[in-house]
Amino acid sequence: MNPKLLSHHAENLAYRSELKQRKKIVVKVGSSSLLHAETGRMDYRQIDMLTRELSNIKNGGREVILVSSGATAVGREVIHFDRRDPMDDSRITFKQACAAIGQARLMMIYQKFFSDYNQIAGQVLMTKNTVTNVLSNYNIRNTFAELLRLGVVPIVNENDSVATYEYSVGDNDHLSAMVCSLVGADLLILLSDIEGLYTDDPRRSSNAEFIEYVDNLTEEMLQMGKGSTGSESGTGGMSTKLSAAQIATKSGCDMVIASSRDLHILDDIMEGKNVGTLFRSRKDPDFDLREYIEATMD
Repeated sequence: MNPKLLSHHAENLAYRSELKQRKKIVVKVGSSSLLHAETGRMDYRQIDMLTRELSNIKNGGREVILVSSGATAVGREVIHFDRRDPMDDSRITFKQACAAIGQARLMMIYQKFFSDYNQIAGQVLMTKNTVTNVLSNYNIRNTFAELLRLGVVPIVNENDSVATYEYSVGDNDHLSAMVCSLVGADLLILLSDIEGLYTDDPRRSSNAEFIEYVDNLTEEMLQMGKGSTGSESGTGGMSTKLSAAQIATKSGCDMVIASSRDLHILDDIMEGKNVGTLFRSRKDPDFDLREYIEATMD
């Protein structure tokens, strides 16, 4: 290992030990992490483990917010989409209808599993307007604050039934970072179908090298994510995760991209173990979330 990488490795290990002190945690889980890859149907073992891990983190004295994809996929399952005309899935109105059906079912599932671990879950649906509109922004901050004060686990999703751009931008990565900025979170964990950030797409290139620690997110790194795509079930690729890292780190929040294959990884992250890719917080006092969204997400 060359001296520069060795220096970064030592800095990474030292900084990770500080993650044990983080108190307001946002966890984002994508559709592919909640579904059986073979069938696209709900993986209840994964959901059980996710709610158990989050409940354990919360019982340790931390506040926890979950940003969860999966509503559209659950809606497809409820209406037995595999028996319908596959052309339906190309229509935005069909996807919105599936989201409306699936969001209610998904919350029922989450509330059932969280209640098994003596936790209360509440639903928060957002759109870009929720953040960019001054009054809505003020109200959503107050809603989060009150839910956390009451000991509730907010479960956040894009309001897919009305937010048509969701399917072209694919943004629960961005959404989770926005939530971090709104609530003043100090750690964001993006659970993904890959282990973290690589120098290239590891599914396409055998020369891709894993990056365990990002001290400062550069334009060169942002370009590394261009062209990567999400899984078949999800909508976000590495580019959206790096953009989310920009929002989170500038808002004063550390971020970790980690594999959702074994959800015990949440415990590992909170214990400061060297898993996933850690993006170090670099709070920018001039960063304004509303201005950033209006400038980059139109």
